[in-house]
Amino acid sequence: MGINNKKFDLLIIGGGILGFSTAYQLLKDQPDLKILLLEKEPGPAAHQTGHNSGVIHAGVYYKPGSLKAKFCVEGNKASKIFCEENRINFKPIGKLIVAMDEFELGRLNKLGERASLNGLNIEKLDAQESLKLEPNLNKNLTGSLLVKDSAIVDWKEVTRKYAELFKNLGGEVLYQAEIIKIIESDLEIKIILSSGESYQADYLIACSGLQSDKLIKLAGLKPDFKIVPFRGEYFKLIDKYKNLFNHLIYPVPDPELPFLGVHFTPHMADHGSDQVGYITVGPNAVLAFSREGYAWGDINIKDVWDIFSFGPTWKLLLKNKSATWNELKSSVYKKYYLSRVNKYCAEIKLQDLIKYPAGVRAQAMDLSGNLIEDFKFFKTPRSLHVCNAPSPAATASLPIGKYIVEEFKAGL
Repeated sequence: MGINNKKFDLLIIGGGILGFSTAYQLLKDQPDLKILLLEKEPGPAAHQTGHNSGVIHAGVYYKPGSLKAKFCVEGNKASKIFCEENRINFKPIGKLIVAMDEFELGRLNKLGERASLNGLNIEKLDAQESLKLEPNLNKNLTGSLLVKDSAIVDWKEVTRKYAELFKNLGGEVLYQAEIIKIIESDLEIKIILSSGESYQADYLIACSGLQSDKLIKLAGLKPDFKIVPFRGEYFKLIDKYKNLFNHLIYPVPDPELPFLGVHFTPHMADHGSDQVGYITVGPNAVLAFSREGYAWGDINIKDVWDIFSFGPTWKLLLKNKSATWNELKSSVYKKYYLSRVNKYCAEIKLQDLIKYPAGVRAQAMDLSGNLIEDFKFFKTPRSLHVCNAPSPAATASLPIGKYIVEEFKAGL
């Protein structure tokens, strides 16, 4: 569509789930606003939103009192209501976090305490109770945590609905709009595109995911964090296993790492069905050589330099040598990846794993090399940047959007 006004009340950068959730909620709250959303790709949900596992998370893993915990618990309920109101299929199948030995069982008990503090609907199960729910799990498990509020959905479909509602309210969208400069003055904020076009507004909100620190630099500012991209690689199970499990099956995570490990995820069937279509296993987590590097061959020299010239990247990798090696090994050797799958279900064979599209997670790191665990925002007088919003950002998209609406109404 053609843009009929180059001066707006608000510009929003990013056509993922957070950008469109924020845009939709802003116009719903203030219908007289003139808003333009810009996305550098040809359509919505091209990166993190379109490459995630499709889970409506409950909020088990997040520190009580954190924005992640608060927004995830709120978002779990709000997402389901939104889907029901807009006839988007989701399936409340619940999640089973499975301990396979006594050490993991100890971690699982601590995880259950955290989940209870976050107000979740959980149930601790012993080995026999776990196998009654999921008889295809390996029999040597020691217990599990049933998280009843977890569900599955197609987040791309949710994003498209946000976009539709935004446009129905009068919002404008410009795709293939790559931003090369942001200029903020006392009176307005201006963006310049690679095409040479420019747009002005009173305020700007950036929900730019993998590019969030770069957008801050384009404004002539110095971010206090760095985005380090990690690729998560998946396999799809052959069709005979599409009913292997009734729940999401997750491992007990290592609390020192930001990644949850390889798990089994039923996915919604295509074409509007309310049934499970297939199950994926994954992801692992390997450093990507491009911020949008979905395969080993995707290499961006500027991104490689940006990642490895940042000293704390090496600090992170060396601090987690064992985990780094295991993740790398699972990427290179399919048999090793299979061994991680077989920990939970021994009957799956190598030929049962079909390559599935990978995702890239934008993991923010502070300048000391510490992984930033919570959602993070960066503000100027006329802009707000969403800096760190990995999982559960899709689940939390409505509360995050609501938070940004309130910040905007308060004058950012």
